[in-house]
Amino acid sequence: MRKNKVVLWSWVVALGGFLFGFDTAVISGAEQSIQQFWHLSVFEHGLTVSIALIGTVIGAMLGSAPSDRFGRKNTLYFVAIAYLLSSIGTSLAQNWILFLLLRLLGGLGVGVSSVTAPIYISEVSPADRRGRLVGLFQFNVVLGILISYLSNYLISQFGDASWRWMLGVQAFPSLLYLVLIRFIPESPRWLIHRGEHEKAAAILQTVNPTTYKTEMEAIMSSSANGKTDARLFKSSNRTPIVLAILFAFFNQVSGINAIIYYAPRIFAMAGLGAHASLLSTVGIGTVNFVFTLLAINIMDRVGRRTLMLVGSVGLVVSLVLVASTFYSGKLDSYAIPLYIMAFIAFFAFSQGAVIWVFISEIFPNAVRAKGQTLGSSTHWIMAAVIAFCFPYLAERLGGAVTFGFFAVMMVLQLLFVWWLMPETKGKSLEQIEVNLVMH
Repeated sequence: MRKNKVVLWSWVVALGGFLFGFDTAVISGAEQSIQQFWHLSVFEHGLTVSIALIGTVIGAMLGSAPSDRFGRKNTLYFVAIAYLLSSIGTSLAQNWILFLLLRLLGGLGVGVSSVTAPIYISEVSPADRRGRLVGLFQFNVVLGILISYLSNYLISQFGDASWRWMLGVQAFPSLLYLVLIRFIPESPRWLIHRGEHEKAAAILQTVNPTTYKTEMEAIMSSSANGKTDARLFKSSNRTPIVLAILFAFFNQVSGINAIIYYAPRIFAMAGLGAHASLLSTVGIGTVNFVFTLLAINIMDRVGRRTLMLVGSVGLVVSLVLVASTFYSGKLDSYAIPLYIMAFIAFFAFSQGAVIWVFISEIFPNAVRAKGQTLGSSTHWIMAAVIAFCFPYLAERLGGAVTFGFFAVMMVLQLLFVWWLMPETKGKSLEQIEVNLVMH
């Protein structure tokens, strides 16, 4: 029963990941209708599509402040309210500027969620199940993307106003999220840092009744050290800072968001027709979902580093195959989609599943929110850069050079994982802190 409570808390918080994925992808089905409704110019259309990503970057950069000051749980209330207001507001907006502001609010929710939700789950999870439970966040992101595509397809039958329903339907899971957050406790590690030891002890006893006293002492010791100097950028935090920045950087220079955002364009470059290109994107979503599920179920057994080693090799091979096929000019209609599917599988199995788990584990308790903010901000800034640059690079340099660049970056990621990435499976957050920060 106690274990089930922790799983239930994790699922509730991971619902923020579902809303994250849904909010990010839902605009794809509505953007053309929105352009026609307000007669937007090319620049205005681009701003309308990207405004949520701008909000995500801002939210990720600011995410640690409310999480540290008001608590993980209260910050998640803000996330739920942001999603709810954004979904209802954008579905009803008659003014384009108001629509932009409400999409920006939704993006802020995504950014803050990417900081706070993984932190919360990592701080309430037992060490032996932390990877699987934090991985629920990424699983729900992928599930949210899939459901948004399906929802868009079904709602598209409703006529000219269907784009409003596409955006408004998110209000239902947002309201559910807002209600369910009431039933989860605050993070025990945040409570200890605030001096509320009795409340924290009761929660830790629920998580692990046999070792909670020992864990409580370790957290209190870590908290006491953090209170003397809660700065993120200091020499003792150098290792986790470097790990978080590089991990987030490599996540995006793999080309994942370029492929997710521009899959139909890539498949068209490979010679597929419009219908086949759209159908192939459904395949991408399905492969992403299946291999994310596989990864989070074995992560606590085989380890984060093992998944990253296997995934990095697979990413290099699949990207080299894509680049060499473009270079040869012998574009088989099925070759590149198959190689892209392989890329998605290896990415979901490694980087996609591991990133939010690993970054949420490696920082000391006192600066975990700030560290998660650093990693999340790096991730989203690089996502924006890659999404902005890819169409230009693909047109000017061609598929061979563009995917060749991604392949070289994944070779560097493999070296990073081999030489620098520590294994964190099965260790308490305080043990990881001692290994990474004190030496």
